[in-house]
Amino acid sequence: MNSHGFREGFRRSALQILRRPIYWVGILLLPLFCTLLLTTEMEDGLPIKVPAGLIDNDGTSLSREVSQSLGSMEMVDITEDCSDFTEARHKMQEGKIFGYFLIPENFESDLLAGRGPAITFYTNMTYFVPGSLLFKAFKTTAVYTKAGVVSMVAADAGVDTANASAMMMPVNIQVRGLGNPGLNYAIYLCNSFVPAVFQLMIFLMTCFSIGETIKHGFSRRLLEICDGSVLKFIGARLLPQTLIWILLIVFMESWLYGWMGYPMHGSWLWMTLNNILLVLSSQAFGLFIVSIFPNLRLSLSLCALTGILSFSIAAFSFPYESMYGGIAVFSWILPIRYNFLIYIDQALNGIDIYYSRWWFVAYFIFILAPLPFLGRLRKALRQQVYVP
Repeated sequence: MNSHGFREGFRRSALQILRRPIYWVGILLLPLFCTLLLTTEMEDGLPIKVPAGLIDNDGTSLSREVSQSLGSMEMVDITEDCSDFTEARHKMQEGKIFGYFLIPENFESDLLAGRGPAITFYTNMTYFVPGSLLFKAFKTTAVYTKAGVVSMVAADAGVDTANASAMMMPVNIQVRGLGNPGLNYAIYLCNSFVPAVFQLMIFLMTCFSIGETIKHGFSRRLLEICDGSVLKFIGARLLPQTLIWILLIVFMESWLYGWMGYPMHGSWLWMTLNNILLVLSSQAFGLFIVSIFPNLRLSLSLCALTGILSFSIAAFSFPYESMYGGIAVFSWILPIRYNFLIYIDQALNGIDIYYSRWWFVAYFIFILAPLPFLGRLRKALRQQVYVP
């Protein structure tokens, strides 16, 4: 073939992206939809006013004061005033509330007499975020209620307020959240899950664009157009997608750190390079899978499984340090893991790029990983044998 083979292959791949709706959905619509959905739904950072129930079996001035304190907390919205435990449990099972706070009978008299009444609260941890927020609010209310009563009893015994406070809290604790001082859940979630969605879709579309040529029997013709070079074939097939992915992921970066105002304490240049390398390494990972398993169904299944598991084994939803060793090792074979580590170093902490150098090296290892298996892919492209 002539020297225009690569350009002809590139032109055909670009036209295919324009003409086939599956490429529009997989490359444009789904990544953009997930980006906008996650960021806009979590625009406030954390859920506030989580619906909760209250059971006041005491009915005294102290129990009403506790109820008012609980209802005034930002995270709690007392929507149900339940008469007993059974009613509250049914409302939580129906999904109307995410937890309930129970004040027992004789609460005030037992507390003032030093008999240690038990305040019970229940949270539905099936919904982890609202359940955790309610647990924190309920526990804070219970602790401060006890502290308030102890302070009042101490004052009645003649202990001045300063000494009473020192007895209840001999050590003052100051909590300073580094990197995310506002405890904004969206800053953590969106900056990890949105790139992971991009990685998943890049895996799938890379495998699909190469695997379908084998399945539908036109891989040999495309390889001939590219002068029989598997490298030209891959470049012509994937380069149009690469350009679109880079534009989209730069838009994602601008959306998160510009429009949404997420922290960017480091260099935009390094973060942009980080995201571009995520695109290239994710395409390389998909190419690696389809080179080893040149079967559309099998390679798509493996990429889908790996991409979905990356949300957990890349240590987004579960700490890497708490994983079993045999599972934790898998977090290091995914490109998104290094994207997250560079994001923490550069965007959140703003440290020198020297400390992120090995994460960038890992990207290039991913990019080079498919090279030893391109001979196997070339053979599959020539034979065009598809096993359903």
